[in-house]
Amino acid sequence: MITGAGGERGSDHRSALRRLTGVDLDTFADRFWGVVPKLTRSADLPGSFEDLMTVDAVDELIAERGVRTPFVRMAKDGRLVDRAKFTASGGFGAEITDQVDSGAVLESFAAGNTLVLQGLHRLWPPLIHFVGDLVRELGHPVQVNSYVTPAASQGFSPHYDVHDVFVVQIAGTKRWTVHSPVHMHPLDDQPWSDRRSAVEERASQTSALDVVLEPGDVLYLPRGWIHSAQALGATTVHLTIGVASFNDYDIAQRTLEALADVEALRAPLPAGLDPTDLESVGPHVRRVLDAMRIALDDMARDPESVRRLANRLADRYDALVRPEPVRPLRSVTAMEALGGEDSIRLRPGVFARISRGTEGVSLVLRNKTVTMPLQCADALEHLLAGSPCRLDLLPGLDTDDAVVVARRLIREGIAVSVAH
Repeated sequence: MITGAGGERGSDHRSALRRLTGVDLDTFADRFWGVVPKLTRSADLPGSFEDLMTVDAVDELIAERGVRTPFVRMAKDGRLVDRAKFTASGGFGAEITDQVDSGAVLESFAAGNTLVLQGLHRLWPPLIHFVGDLVRELGHPVQVNSYVTPAASQGFSPHYDVHDVFVVQIAGTKRWTVHSPVHMHPLDDQPWSDRRSAVEERASQTSALDVVLEPGDVLYLPRGWIHSAQALGATTVHLTIGVASFNDYDIAQRTLEALADVEALRAPLPAGLDPTDLESVGPHVRRVLDAMRIALDDMARDPESVRRLANRLADRYDALVRPEPVRPLRSVTAMEALGGEDSIRLRPGVFARISRGTEGVSLVLRNKTVTMPLQCADALEHLLAGSPCRLDLLPGLDTDDAVVVARRLIREGIAVSVAH
């Protein structure tokens, strides 16, 4: 069993996706996801984004938060600025050479360079929690950058991204020019620079979308759609929320990895083979394709093989998505004060498989395995279902044992205490 529970997925009252699109998950998935852009004006959204990012928040991050590269970069006309021009040592007690230098950023920004704050889903608390909600709704990894562009400047030339993006305009206005793809659904290793000429030619043609985003507007762009943006008037700030959508090729890759278990496919090609002789290599290619077809047919007919392949994709997701942060000191205090009337729940974003043995039960996580007595199995199954669990009601355990188990799970970062 594998679970990623720990929060109501897409519950409408806290839907991050509805905040971005004004529609529910089913409507977005059916009409827009991975297919066409969606422009949503602020008037059609349930609220503003001032809780996520503001101009003052950008200043605070640069001036007071000790941000380091690669979480900050600067660019102009598609070219990155040497980081030595806007970073420096933190001085006495913080002799780290790549901390952002607020004075140098001021000088560079005033000269027309765009400021990029990267990985804000790891730095800025409001975005940490917002991204966690969005990940649980979409089921795909999410990250956030912020682009701060001087008046009438363009930070990057026309290009496409290899991930979907939601552009959230925070301050100022920005003109976005969007063109249809020259390469549909590009993969991670198929960047726009590999098709530079085609991108530049498409960008010279009539655009599919030419809009000005104002504060509170959101533009969704599927991966592969060519775009560029130019600040209008005053300084502009926008968030780019990137979604690294899984695709059929991800499943195919996991399947190819599983073919390493097929003994016939690990056998060497003949000694004396000339790899440059296409006539000689051709029969081996056909033989291997036939062997792969047989192996894949066998996998498709075997439910256990399908389950193992599904687990491989789950492992990939688990490697890319972090669980919701925990506060160590608060967690220790809560752990020590637990009683039977208290509740715990699976830490949001934690993925664990449960394995029952003859002598114990194990929770298998990406970076460790936690083993407990067999009598804990039913309680752990109940926890992994995702709902809050009151300790004196955990199946298979008396209250004292339930408290011991709960403390262990909190200490291991698997569960969190639920506030009354």
